[in-house]
Formats: sequence, C-alpha cells, structure tokens
Amino acid sequence: MEIRQLEYFVAVCEELHFTKAAERLGITQPTLSIQIRTMEEEVGTLLFDRIGKKITLTEAGFILLRQARSILLKLQDAFDEINGLREYTGGNLVVGVMAAELDYRITPILIDFHHQFPNIHLKISSAIEVAEMVINNVVDIGITLIEFTDPRLVTTPLYTEEFVLVVSENHELADQQSISLEALPSIPLVLYPKGFKGRELIERHCKEHGLNLNIIIETSTASSLYGFVKSNVAACIQPYSLSASLNDPTLRLIKIADFPPTRQIGIMHRTDKYLGVAALEFMKMLEKHLKM
Repeated sequence: MEIRQLEYFVAVCEELHFTKAAERLGITQPTLSIQIRTMEEEVGTLLFDRIGKKITLTEAGFILLRQARSILLKLQDAFDEINGLREYTGGNLVVGVMAAELDYRITPILIDFHHQFPNIHLKISSAIEVAEMVINNVVDIGITLIEFTDPRLVTTPLYTEEFVLVVSENHELADQQSISLEALPSIPLVLYPKGFKGRELIERHCKEHGLNLNIIIETSTASSLYGFVKSNVAACIQPYSLSASLNDPTLRLIKIADFPPTRQIGIMHRTDKYLGVAALEFMKMLEKHLKM
C-alpha cells in the first residue's frame, strides 16, 4: 500500500463523498474510486459501505483510518525533523487560539515571533474548540482554557485570572468596588451564546453555588458584548485583564468578592507531535510573556 493511497483514503473518510474528495485531491473521481477499490482488494475487505450516493466507514475502515492518520503524521514529523537539522529559516506554524486571547494578548507576541522568524509562514485560527483542533492535528499548538487532562496532549499552564462584573459608568452599581456572587442573578446580563467556553465556565460555576443567571442578551463577539454594556443595556461577566486592556473610561470593573469564577489558560500540543525549532521558540515566547 502506497502513501499516496493512504492520503486518498483519508480524504474520502473526511469528505464521505468521492467526488468532493477527488476535487480536493486534484484527481478524477474514477481514478480515486479505482485506488480505493485497490486498497480494499489488498486488505481483503470493504473499507466503505456504499448506499446509493452515500458512503460510511466500515469497522475495517475505522481501523485503517486511525492507523493511516498516525502513519501520515509520523511521515510529516520525519520531514520536519530532517528540516530541523538545517538552520530553521522556513516552514509553517499553525496556531489555534481562542478569539478573545488573539484579540488582546496573543497578537503582539505573534508579531514579535514574525520579526524573529520572518520566513516562517504563520497560520492563526481563532476557534472555540481549540483542544479538539490540537487533538485532530488541525493545528500544531493550541492556546486555550485548560479544562481537562488528555493522554494525547501535553499541557503547559500559562496564567489564571478571575472574572469580574463589567458595567457602564451609568449603571446603578457603577460606584461599587465589589459584589457578592449571590447578587449576580438579580443583574440583567449579556453573555456569549451557549457553547462558548467562557459562558459555560461562568454558568457551571454559578450553578455549583445554586445560582441561575439572568441572561437577557446573547452575542458572539466581544465588541458587541461590550457595546451593550457601554449602552447600559446589561452588564457582563468577563476576565479582568481582558476588560482592563480596553482602557475604556466608560466601563467599570467590579470585583466578585467571594467565590469569583476563574479560568486557566495554557499551551497544548500533541504528545506525539514533532515540534521544530520555530514551534519551540514560539512556546518559549508565550511562557516568557504570559506565564505567571
């Protein structure tokens, strides 16, 4: 079985459509079908169940997919490691980051990294499920919330910070220096929609203390969220450093005095992922600038 065939097979698995996979690979659909049939003849069993135009993986297909991805990853790691024997002046680095961190913390570090490694092609993806992107080899390095341990991941904590209540200067609580967690349910809030990590963390923390929040607006961007707050439509609960970095005189940051929600941010990469000089240097830069 050839490496090229494994690449074809993985593409079909990811697309679950021969025509789409062929277009992605830049070959004809009949050529792709022939290659898959050849693989099935070699392994002696079907890799896909074909029901009309729809295809699904067989049990044998799932086994081969797991091994094929591992083989292709190891091959790419070998090429990367060989390149690392030479002076590292080129290559790619793919980084996954939570959107808010990219906006106010990570971008300046990425700029410094580019100045140090100008020939490295950077690809930066903001996403919610950054850990899943790392696990699935979509990105080389992830910067995200540390929520769980996974034997496939190496995780390095960077910093922990508290959430605060953010209100307009015209809000009735604007003169408060602190507030109790138990007071939050009485305050109309604007938060990110369900599925966003910060939203889930805050709600989970409050429910652990028997509290349900009064969420009147949901919005998926930080600019919109703070816009509602500045207009005194609602308050929000956001990380202190993010809100403080805005330097907005119309906002007031109120500490949650007892049992504030906290979040821990860290770097993640796969345990079996080869990291070249550029990736290692980028991680060092992150730790130098952010580790507390």
